[in-house]
Amino acid sequence: MQFTTERCTLRPFRAEDMEAFMAYRNNLEWMRYQGFKGLSREQYENALLAPLSLAQGAQLAVTDRQTGTLLGDVYIQQDGDACWVGYTIAPQYARKGYAFEAVSGLIAQLKARGTVYLKAGAESGNAASIALLHKLGFTPLGEEDGERIFGLPLT
Repeated sequence: MQFTTERCTLRPFRAEDMEAFMAYRNNLEWMRYQGFKGLSREQYENALLAPLSLAQGAQLAVTDRQTGTLLGDVYIQQDGDACWVGYTIAPQYARKGYAFEAVSGLIAQLKARGTVYLKAGAESGNAASIALLHKLGFTPLGEEDGERIFGLPLT
């Protein structure tokens, strides 16, 4: 899966993305609300450079469309007719609309592929992520394991 938005390209990860990816993913303060952090380069490469599998979960690089700079990543995992989505933007690119743009593009792609429902989770303290989910049209569904769960019908 690869597609572009106005400012971004979402594509599979490449080996040359690893340094920038590790810089924000291993920033434990920035990643306090996220999983998939604090791993070795080899662990990240094994997960990110493997063929994409929506059934097992896949991450796409979010890059600047003009420069190719890694801005962050999005996560997708198929769950029946639904997909779980997640997103992370590197701290130096935060609050510039990249997450909204990337996830909006992802929503359009998944809808075009026949996905009928999206789910996303955010820890209660992650106000920025919760605000983004509301802006994207997600509505609260409840809590699971200390995480607020949100849903978005695509039909």
